[in-house]
Amino acid sequence: MTTPFTTLFIAAFLLSLAVRLWLTLRHIRFVSAHRAEVPAEFAARIPLAAHQKAADYSVDRSRFALQTTLVDSALLMFLTLGGGLAWLHDLCSARLDGLPYGLALIFSVMLISGIIDLPFSLYRQFVIEAKHGFNRMTLGLFFADLAKQTLIGIVIGAPLILAVLWLMNSMGSLWWLYVWLFWSAFNLLVMFIYPTWIAPLFNKFSPLADGEMKTRIEALLVRCGFRSSGLFVMDGSKRSSHGNAYFTGFGNNKRIVFFDTLLERLTPAEVEAVLAHELGHFRRHHIVYRMALMFALSLGFLWLLGRLIDAPWFYSGLGVPAQNTALALVLFFLVIPVFTFLLGPLGSYLSRRNEFEADAYAAEHASAGDLVRALVKLYEDNAATLTPDPLHSLFYDSHPPAAQRIAHLQKLEQAA
Repeated sequence: MTTPFTTLFIAAFLLSLAVRLWLTLRHIRFVSAHRAEVPAEFAARIPLAAHQKAADYSVDRSRFALQTTLVDSALLMFLTLGGGLAWLHDLCSARLDGLPYGLALIFSVMLISGIIDLPFSLYRQFVIEAKHGFNRMTLGLFFADLAKQTLIGIVIGAPLILAVLWLMNSMGSLWWLYVWLFWSAFNLLVMFIYPTWIAPLFNKFSPLADGEMKTRIEALLVRCGFRSSGLFVMDGSKRSSHGNAYFTGFGNNKRIVFFDTLLERLTPAEVEAVLAHELGHFRRHHIVYRMALMFALSLGFLWLLGRLIDAPWFYSGLGVPAQNTALALVLFFLVIPVFTFLLGPLGSYLSRRNEFEADAYAAEHASAGDLVRALVKLYEDNAATLTPDPLHSLFYDSHPPAAQRIAHLQKLEQAA
């Protein structure tokens, strides 16, 4: 039976799906239309062949995204109005009850989603990434990673889910507040233990060797007042030729990690400039702000779920005749992206503003020119398109488009 909430959900679903497909098709057309010529601001830095490779890579990924969007949408409709979640409820509740039932239901949804995603992950890695020269992963390593991820998901995820379900069932009308406190503490714990306990299960981390690069980086850390538990090089090349650098950890357990592919390509001065940008996020408190925003949003979502969990129309409107905490949790996190998708540009705006601020910090403590040269190399090496569709970029890109970012850095360089 169709309810007002069913109609609202279908309308929001169709709108978000239509916008996703429209944005992706726009991006494909825009990138293809600008494939024949390198943008003027990059003409002296990036060869036409590299620009066309980036365009082809972006188009292939976008066409693949069209397929995954349709499959993910079909899975969502199957689980909700198609009766899939109701069938899983009947299957699990006939054999289990209480917390074991809730755990089985949630893991069943995750298993179905994982099985459907597996061939797409294989195609993405061994067809698209391989076609454009980025894949270095073997099939054996792919399934070894999958096995480790699954084991970690069970070992950590099962107690986490059981704790959340217990709090939802035992803490009365304010259960959502207790769940939020527990979830926040869990996230902080994972941030602290990830560098030393989880990340080494997948990659080898070696201390950065002595030399000019290490000397420059240590001097930069002193200038910026940043303390870390070490400088490490990660063997990212065993999976991909993409290069990157990042912070990981929390408190006194912060690490600075460089992909070996990044160090192979950039000069010491360029690596220093890239790290200065990352340090800018720390010194401008972006990491703290992002954590605070994440915790605030999770609190708001859990409060909203607290209002919906006892509403029969919420379940029946999504095709589920039963009503319990596990079903509420699954339904809520299945459908909330449908209603929040159009807020994407707001998140992109906040992230891009942080990127510009971090670039400005890097220009103060390193060289804006070196950061420009590093970014141009990374754009070329990672086949990042220089001509993204503006609307698509507004929804999906956390970093400013290449032309805007380079222009901003060049102004900073001239001012310096």
